[in-house]
Amino acid sequence: MISKNQIKFVHQLEHKKFRRVEGLFVAEGTKVVGDLLAHYKPREVFATSEWLADHQGDYTTQEVTDDELRRLSFLQHPQQVLALFPIPEPLSPTTTAANASLFNLNSSLSLALDGIQDPGNLGTIIRIADWFGITHIFCSDDTADAWNPKVVQATMGSIARVNIIYLNLSQFIDKLPPNYPVYGTLLDGEDIYTQPLTPHGLIVMGNEGNGISQEIRSRVNHRLLIPSYRTDDTADSLNVAIATAITCAEFRRRSY
Repeated sequence: MISKNQIKFVHQLEHKKFRRVEGLFVAEGTKVVGDLLAHYKPREVFATSEWLADHQGDYTTQEVTDDELRRLSFLQHPQQVLALFPIPEPLSPTTTAANASLFNLNSSLSLALDGIQDPGNLGTIIRIADWFGITHIFCSDDTADAWNPKVVQATMGSIARVNIIYLNLSQFIDKLPPNYPVYGTLLDGEDIYTQPLTPHGLIVMGNEGNGISQEIRSRVNHRLLIPSYRTDDTADSLNVAIATAITCAEFRRRSY
């Protein structure tokens, strides 16, 4: 039987400050927890007898009833299992022309997120990165926390396969190798479908309401536009996660 203190502890992990103090994040559901178990050892797993019958491992488990799982869960419809995982140690954010190989920057695509605020958008972007084989996402310090339960859930397990690095984005870009391709989607950019695209580079995606900040915009050396195909009134912009998917798809299409 779970205690009130256990329920309180799990619920406190909804808050970034508490996650950082404890070094833990919450994952839920058979898909998300299953993907994370392949990469990380959980601190504790709360699961129904049905889940436990199919899963055994070198970690602490506690059997719970469906009602107890509902009391622990952040989901409207809990799915058999909730686990507490350690927040991975962040990779070093420092990179220069001499050590760019740390992130395979000279041979791969990476994403940079400038002030993304919505947890659902961030989680979806992490999932998109995973789908398109992008293994590093560099986030400005004011981007939403990737270990928020809503973000983790929206990744559908992809957060286990993508490295999330928080840093000063301006300083990071300034330390990239000279003439390194830094792409940004901007309303005054050039049509992405007609512009040359490199198989490596940094793709910057901006805040939901304000786009890429002026500070980062000045560091973008390849300005791209996803064109609208309406000739009359149309939407002001695309959702940032959708724009990320379109952009990544075009880069990958060109690489074949």
